Amino acid sequence: MSGFDPIIKDGVAYALFAYDIGLSIALDAAEKRVKAMTERTPIKHQRRAPKYFDFQPIPLRVTQVSAPHKIGAFATTPAVETVLYDFGAVCVTYQIPLSGPFSGLLALSESLYDNDLLLADSRRLVEELLAGIAPAVARPQISGFYEDYVIFQVREFNAPDAHRRLAADNRLLVAQVLRADTDLRSDQEIRDAFDCEVSYGADDLTLVDWVSALVFAKAAEDTRAVLEFGQVQLLELRHLDHQLDASLDRCYEALSRSAAKRRFSFPAASNDDMREIGQLQVESAVLFEGVNNALKLLGDQYLARLYEQVAKRYHLDAWDESILRKLRTLESIYAKLEDAQSSARLEFLEWIVIVLIALELFIPFLVKH
Repeated sequence: MSGFDPIIKDGVAYALFAYDIGLSIALDAAEKRVKAMTERTPIKHQRRAPKYFDFQPIPLRVTQVSAPHKIGAFATTPAVETVLYDFGAVCVTYQIPLSGPFSGLLALSESLYDNDLLLADSRRLVEELLAGIAPAVARPQISGFYEDYVIFQVREFNAPDAHRRLAADNRLLVAQVLRADTDLRSDQEIRDAFDCEVSYGADDLTLVDWVSALVFAKAAEDTRAVLEFGQVQLLELRHLDHQLDASLDRCYEALSRSAAKRRFSFPAASNDDMREIGQLQVESAVLFEGVNNALKLLGDQYLARLYEQVAKRYHLDAWDESILRKLRTLESIYAKLEDAQSSARLEFLEWIVIVLIALELFIPFLVKH
């Protein structure tokens, strides 16, 4: 590998896997059940939030144990941290100690991309945890959707100001690590990989990309928490968008029923459709607001700028707009079904009036005979 290639003296890679496990999680009840589980499995629990974070409510963090996994020349540590959010998401994080030349991160980045071994193990840990806290989860079920991400944190190099020299003199290597792609050569791709760059001082630098992030800083708990939450938010928005797509298909079918078929059915026949759509509207709106309002950044402009870059890289605004558009469509369908049901009721009442008038006219003739 040509170009500047400093030696990492101290660092760690965080491999994240986010899942949706239910409609919501009662964190207080889950914490009690986790405490009970410590007698059977080595799980630690902790309720905490970084200094400048205002989580409502504060997520529950538990530490599970998994056998170390070899990832090329590196290996995971036994301790695996799992974070539970009240809106039904969990994030499993593996830690991989780093040392050696920075160029060694390229092979690790490629190995961690869509890593089936860690994916299967993380799902197993989530299944074990869900089995223990299921009573605290509304509609417990692990979604088929997941998000995986890698955060490379380099705490110390063997050379001063090495992160700045890397960003200036070996941009190709940095971009390849960020995108887990040894074939990356395009100047446009390299520029794009550096597009979401944030720093607080001269000694730190964070590069946010779609596949992974590079964090050059001795302490980066808050930075890592923002990146972690961004992955969870992206997962929930994707999950909700998929649910709305499936529901809209069912709603279109309900709306497209022929007027003739509806005319000969009892007016209350569409109540089930309206009830389902109304329930979906409420649940989707609650989840959407819960995810977007779960995190507040208090008095820290650096973290606010970091979150802006995360939102930009993950296109969170586009996901928000897509979901809001589908929620408006659901509301429109609900209104149309309600109008159709009202029309059916009126038509049904009109037929009752006609029948009563007819009976009033014909009953005297029937009595005479």
